[in-house]
Amino acid sequence: MVDTLKKPSFEEIRPGVKSPAKETILTPRFYTTDFEAMAQMDISPNEDELLAILEEFRADYNRHHFVRDAEFEQSWEHIDGETRRLFVEFLERSCTAEFSGFLLYKELGRRIKDKSPVLAECFTLMSRDEARHAGFLNKAMSDFNLALDLGFLTKNKKYTFFQPKFIFYATYLSEKIGYWRYITIYRHFEAHPEDRIYPIFRFFENWCQDENRHGDFFDAIMKAQPQMLNDWQAKLWSRFFLLSVFATMYLNDIQRSGFYQSIGLDAREYDKHVIQKTNETAARVFPVILDVEHPKFYERLELCIGNNEKLTEIANSNSPKFVQFFKKLPYYVSNGWQFLRLYLMKPMEVASQQGVVR
Repeated sequence: MVDTLKKPSFEEIRPGVKSPAKETILTPRFYTTDFEAMAQMDISPNEDELLAILEEFRADYNRHHFVRDAEFEQSWEHIDGETRRLFVEFLERSCTAEFSGFLLYKELGRRIKDKSPVLAECFTLMSRDEARHAGFLNKAMSDFNLALDLGFLTKNKKYTFFQPKFIFYATYLSEKIGYWRYITIYRHFEAHPEDRIYPIFRFFENWCQDENRHGDFFDAIMKAQPQMLNDWQAKLWSRFFLLSVFATMYLNDIQRSGFYQSIGLDAREYDKHVIQKTNETAARVFPVILDVEHPKFYERLELCIGNNEKLTEIANSNSPKFVQFFKKLPYYVSNGWQFLRLYLMKPMEVASQQGVVR
């Protein structure tokens, strides 16, 4: 148990620079893709919508938004113990995720600018937004006497290769779930200002509009490539990415429920709301969505949470590594079985709902 009267310690690369969190299946990832295939895409079937989105990006509505004000200029030593540890972890995970988007979008803008100038400019302007987000979060970490070395992350983080269509599925959901996460927290603080323990949350309303615009961009790209959405494979991949994003968020957040408790939220109820809203939003573009109201959906995720708690106990034990492996194996198998059963649950057909404003 962490003594809440003491400051938590963090592993550092050098004084004041936090070591990146250990990579696991649940940590934010860095992505790369087939740039040539991206450059060759025909966007003409939905070019008007993409040009309209580009004009929104050029308007840069948040160019004056991410400016630290006097409220930041104080000591944050009163955020201590376990709350401090969880809060720093929240800032780090958020910063890493935003920086991952910056790197991917910046490279896409650079690599395809000669062959697909509209898409290239969109990606470049989105990288601008992500850089602001990451920088703002990293500066917030400095209030807790820590920061991330983003150059170190760029060079040392493992990159996952996805084909363009999988990049679109993953980033669309990442941006849209980001919108619902930020706006839900913001609305909570509107109703309960006494729970806002740090001023960064005041910025979430405008911030989440960046996420929403980015998601709309990927929605428009996928609609310009109808082959990505109108066959049986699209239904399978839609289910896969929805489940991956929802399960990752749920398992991560319940593991860190103390953070949400510190800002007056119940992690489970918060996640269920975000999942429901993101699932409804995905119905505007995906051919199927998940039946997240099925009684077995969260029951199976809760079994995975129990398994993960056992895995953590084993990992923290003094048993030799090979003994730990065999102790962990049943829980890994159980998690895999639960995810398979979740994936095989009957999805909801939504083709008739696409284009409906919710």
